[in-house]
Amino acid sequence: MPLPSRPGRRSFAAGCAALVLALTSAPAVHATGAPASSRTGSLVLVGGALKDDNARVYGEIIKRAGGAGARIGVLTAASVPESQDPNADDPDTCSNSACNGAYYADLFRRHGAADAQWIPIDLDHIANAESDAVVAQVNSMTGFFFGGGDQYRYVTSLLRGAEHTDSKVLAVIRTKLAEGAVVAGSSAGAQIAAGPDMVTGGESYEGLRDGSAAGYFDDPTRLGHLPEGGFGFLRSGLVDTHTGAYGREGRALRLAADTGHDTVYALEENTALVVDHPGTSHETMRVIGPNGAAVLDLSRARTGTDARGWSLKGARYTYLTDGDRYDARHRLVLPAAGKRPLTPRGFGPVPANTDVFFSVANPSGAPYSFRTTARALAATRAQNSAVATTYESGPRFTVTFTKKPGFLAWTTDRTSAQTLIGLDIAIAPR
Repeated sequence: MPLPSRPGRRSFAAGCAALVLALTSAPAVHATGAPASSRTGSLVLVGGALKDDNARVYGEIIKRAGGAGARIGVLTAASVPESQDPNADDPDTCSNSACNGAYYADLFRRHGAADAQWIPIDLDHIANAESDAVVAQVNSMTGFFFGGGDQYRYVTSLLRGAEHTDSKVLAVIRTKLAEGAVVAGSSAGAQIAAGPDMVTGGESYEGLRDGSAAGYFDDPTRLGHLPEGGFGFLRSGLVDTHTGAYGREGRALRLAADTGHDTVYALEENTALVVDHPGTSHETMRVIGPNGAAVLDLSRARTGTDARGWSLKGARYTYLTDGDRYDARHRLVLPAAGKRPLTPRGFGPVPANTDVFFSVANPSGAPYSFRTTARALAATRAQNSAVATTYESGPRFTVTFTKKPGFLAWTTDRTSAQTLIGLDIAIAPR
């Protein structure tokens, strides 16, 4: 059956050709209905586990915030507050919003920012989101960084209750983004940038088996989402993080299909998706880092359910690596300079994969399992499709990867596939 459509859902032909990306801006409209400035800023979204020594990502954020004059506001409300941290008094073992805020502020200064300050908002200080003094502090910043933790804590600390409207502080950050500031985040700090149906938790197998539900659940395996969404800085697709490291491709595909989204930006660890002109017709993206970012395209996908369970056909997997660019409006990829189309040279079969989503129940599982099979298929001449399965059964799901016409792989070494464009994905129970 066709995917359910959200209002305004777009459907574009899948292009796999390179293009020159336009870098001019156009007015955008925010959730509040107010038009954005034509100076629209940028996003730097990291899939989690951002390493202290990742100078390229920290440097990108600082450069976009003004370089040597950058002033970074650090928000860590996704962390537990001091009142819930038993080690709050120990600077060596603490892990709470204030402690983590100081940690990131120090990192940004060490990487070259002129100043970096913790913005004191968390579950212990929700009122600060409406404080004129904190608003003034935020107004003095040229860029912002949202740390990791639980994205739902950002919802409860920076949005106003059931109305889901901006607090004073969030309204200022939104305005500054529209006027040219950079907004960055890692893990939960990247997921909160999403618009409607932001993911709140869940595992791939349980998501495929049981589907998604609106809400936030104590059961960490249950696939949940928030219909009202996060902050809505990036609305051209859903956002997921830690994708390959936690095997989240399955949950991302199921959530998008259930909620009528035709795109997911599936981010990987220690790697950034840099978004220029978010929310405009000129929205473009670039990947920076050692891993990558997947674009899951459901614009032609179809779902079905029978006695065995849920199935999906016609989804496409595009995997972008360092330096690759992506035009979100036209679904077109410009591989990084130095990459060339891959001509498969190997004749060996794709290795068997019986845990495609890296199940937490499998003590012998391997991260990046989905990506590993996709790349192995791209690099061999022996077969045009490969089948992987979930570790769990009842039902066991198969994932079929197929090199259909239009699929391309790009390489820097002539033998291995780094960038993948338009690999067909089907999921079915058995």
